[in-house]
Amino acid sequence: MAFFSPAVIIALVGGVVICFQSLFSGVIGARVGVPESVFIVHAGGLLLSAVIMAFLRGGNLGAWTTVPWYTLSAGFLGVVIVGSISYAVPRIGLASTLTVTIAAQLALGAMLDHFGLLGAVQRTLDLPRMIGLFVLALGTWLVVR
Repeated sequence: MAFFSPAVIIALVGGVVICFQSLFSGVIGARVGVPESVFIVHAGGLLLSAVIMAFLRGGNLGAWTTVPWYTLSAGFLGVVIVGSISYAVPRIGLASTLTVTIAAQLALGAMLDHFGLLGAVQRTLDLPRMIGLFVLALGTWLVVR
């Protein structure tokens, strides 16, 4: 896979957007409260999604019944994500919040990949990846301490 493939560039854009969303959610959470922040963020997302789906005339939305049942919890998980970030950013800062959340994502992702769970592509957790996770844990500790 080329480093500058469309998928990598889109993932980089997503990372930048996550940073801004985390900051903005934290600011909203500090001013109006965490549940209110979650509501405001998701109401905005619902509005944008509705506009996009209207533009696409529904797109392939009818195929939602073909996905595994547990994947439908993604929206609920989004509430937990925004809520935890809205709570953490004003208390430990943006960099620490993002560092902890990214480290958690990478560690869990490595485990899901290793066992091929929940639809993840199986990729063995070999020694270099384990060393990487250890370095990641050390780096996370250094940023948050």
